[in-house]
Amino acid sequence: MIADKLLHWYDRHARVLPWRSPPGGAAPDPYAVWLSEVMLQQTTVAAVKPYYERFLARWPTVEALAATEDAELMAAWAGLGYYSRARNLLACARAVVTEHGGRFPASAAALKRLPGIGDYTAGAIAAIAFGESAAVVDGNVERVVARLFALESKAAVREQAAAITPAARPGDYAQAMMDLGATICTPKRPACGICPLREDCRAFARGTPEAFPVRAPRAEKPHRRGIVFWAEAEGDVLLVTRPAKGLLGGMRALPTGSWGDAPSLGEAPFAADWQMLKGNVRHVFTHFSLDLSVAVASVGRVNAEGEWWPIARLGEAGLPTVFDKAARLALESRMSLIAC
Repeated sequence: MIADKLLHWYDRHARVLPWRSPPGGAAPDPYAVWLSEVMLQQTTVAAVKPYYERFLARWPTVEALAATEDAELMAAWAGLGYYSRARNLLACARAVVTEHGGRFPASAAALKRLPGIGDYTAGAIAAIAFGESAAVVDGNVERVVARLFALESKAAVREQAAAITPAARPGDYAQAMMDLGATICTPKRPACGICPLREDCRAFARGTPEAFPVRAPRAEKPHRRGIVFWAEAEGDVLLVTRPAKGLLGGMRALPTGSWGDAPSLGEAPFAADWQMLKGNVRHVFTHFSLDLSVAVASVGRVNAEGEWWPIARLGEAGLPTVFDKAARLALESRMSLIAC
């Protein structure tokens, strides 16, 4: 049986991760499972580990997280990307506290009614924290199941994943599937020779494991350009808070104009002697790539929308990565001028 073989392998080869209990151990804290699963969406384990440990030290319970200020949470999330997850994280924590007395619902169906929790996250929490026999299908699991049964459609993968999910040890089974996809059944050059399921794998039998899952051709991402403005006054820099809804919503940022085909200095936050720096900042978002030029100006403490933030404490502002790159370019230019 696939589940038995996989669990036997997992008992010996499970990854040691800060949010996990050992194979066969007591169920982990649902809060810890939820926090890690939200962070891991579209992000690597290596990137998540330090964030997870800092978050858990700072907000050890869902009640502590629910009580924090939005700006504080967004600053702590900066650099992890996909910032809508952070907004949903806070909304979900508050819903758990106000609507469920600080306890996460124990079923996937109930978990899906919370903000920011979809099928995958609900299934993962239900299986890992509560022992529900819920199908858990992330990118790794999708790849494993598609290859095992040589399936071409996502719907068929989900149906088959549910069919082979065992009633016993569903949490360990879900994590075993994730580990198998992350370490052996990888997108390229899968290590089929050491896979515990190779005898059951139709794609392996055909000699075409990398042909699954079948992917639609990727559309080329549009490219945009923009200008970000570094306004410096008496050791401070002007920061703004981006609108709550939309890209990087609710985050502190450097002022910027629109991102399109023809950026203009006319979109500066106020009139000044703006100077364009050499070079630019390249950043890739989910749906488009971006080149940002950086305009700098030294000004008096003008009355401008936003807040004047000490440059010496800029690392505490929690700038998203794209604006952190722009700030670094401005600071490098500033230091070059001082050195001259």
